[in-house]
Amino acid sequence: MENELTLSTLPKTWFFDLDGTIVKHNGYKDDGKDTLLSGVKEYLAALPEEDRVILITSRTEDCRELTLKFLNDSHVRYDEILFNLPMGERIVVNDRKPSGLDMALAVNINRDQFTLPIVRREK
Repeated sequence: MENELTLSTLPKTWFFDLDGTIVKHNGYKDDGKDTLLSGVKEYLAALPEEDRVILITSRTEDCRELTLKFLNDSHVRYDEILFNLPMGERIVVNDRKPSGLDMALAVNINRDQFTLPIVRREK
């Protein structure tokens, strides 16, 4: 699973953390601006149109305007963004289809290294 994910042909919902996953961790604090990690824009743009992209972050509401401006100016694809989330683990709980298809997956990557597995869709 480290190099490849085999997924169904069903439309997906993708949840991406913001800091350390999409942009340099705390770049907006340390550098005074966000920096998009290499490969992010292309990866998100390559997801099928019917897939949804939801960004999640512990950033507070006072960062909303600056964050949205950066994402929009950088042409980063997303459908929704949730602010003010706790800094702890993100836990996704979902069911398993009767066919055996797991409806939740998790991928953890090293901070500031956007290296997601190759996605293969079942035929």
